[in-house]
Amino acid sequence: MRKNVILAMVLSIALVSYSQKKKNGTVYVDHPSITIVEEMQQAFISGDVVKLSNYLADDFKLWDGNSTNSDDKGVDKETFLKRSTYWSENFSYLSLGRHGKAYPDAIEYSDDAGLWVQTWDVLKGVHTKTGSKVNMPIHRLFRFDKNNKIATMIDYYNNKVFADVYRSNYERKNGIIYDNHKYINTIKSAFAAFENNDLNRAYSFFDVNARFRNSSMIPGDKPATLADIKVSNVDFLSKYTIDAIDMNGYPDYLHYERGDTHIVQSWWTFRLTRKADAKKLVIPAFYTHRFNDEGKIIYGSSYINAKLFDE
Repeated sequence: MRKNVILAMVLSIALVSYSQKKKNGTVYVDHPSITIVEEMQQAFISGDVVKLSNYLADDFKLWDGNSTNSDDKGVDKETFLKRSTYWSENFSYLSLGRHGKAYPDAIEYSDDAGLWVQTWDVLKGVHTKTGSKVNMPIHRLFRFDKNNKIATMIDYYNNKVFADVYRSNYERKNGIIYDNHKYINTIKSAFAAFENNDLNRAYSFFDVNARFRNSSMIPGDKPATLADIKVSNVDFLSKYTIDAIDMNGYPDYLHYERGDTHIVQSWWTFRLTRKADAKKLVIPAFYTHRFNDEGKIIYGSSYINAKLFDE
C-alpha cells in the first residue's frame, strides 16, 4: 500500500509539472526582424543617422539594463541619433559583430508582448583622441511595434570599459619620480655585489618569496623563484666571467599613487668574458624591480637580448 501511495504521489507531481507548461510564442533563428536589427546597429556605428532613423519608431526609447535609477526616463530617438554621430566622430575602427558562436533570436510572443529580438555581440573600437581601446561584449533586447519599427532597445554591458576613455581625457599625476632614493641605492648595491661575486649579499636585498620574469618568457610561463635564480646564476657564472657591470645613465624610482606601488627601473651594460673561447661580450640590459613596504625586492623583470650571448 505504501509503495502504491508513493507511486501515486510521484505520478501526480509529474502530471502537475507537465500540465503547468504553456507555450507563449515561437523562437526563430532566421527572421526579417533580425536583419533589421543588425542593419540598424551597423548604421549606428557608421553614423548614418538618416538610415538609422528609418529603423526606429518615433517614440523609440533606449534603456540601460544595468540601471538601478528609479527615475530613469530612458534615451529618446533624437538623443540616440546624436549618440550615433558622437560614436562615429570620436571612435576609430568601429565594429560590431556576433560574439563567437552566439547568434540572435527573434521571439514572436503569443500574448501582447509582441515581437522581440535579442542579440549577443562584441563592440570594438579605439577612442580617437586618447587611443583607449573598447572591446566589450554587449547584450541587447529589441521590441518591435506593429509598424515593424524598433520601439524599445535595452542595453546590457560593462560600463567600466569606458573608465579608461574618461580618465584619459584629463591630465592626472600618478605619483612621484626620484633619481635619488634608498630603493635606488638598494639596486646599485645588489648589482655591485653581483659584479664582485658576493652572491649572498646580492640575494639579501630580495624577499624570500620574490618572483622573476625575463624577456625570453612567453605568456603563461610561470615566474622564476629566488631559488630558481640562484641555480641559474651558478650556471651563468660557470660559463662567463663578469669583468664589469656598468650603470647607464641613472635609475628612476617611481612611487605610483595608484596601487601605492614602488618600482625602480635601471639600465646596465654587462661586460663579460665567455670562458669557452675567451671572447669578450658587451650585453645591454634593462631591469625593473618592485619593492614591498619593508624595502625588499619582491619582483624583478629583465629585458636582455639573449642572442648576444651566442655571438
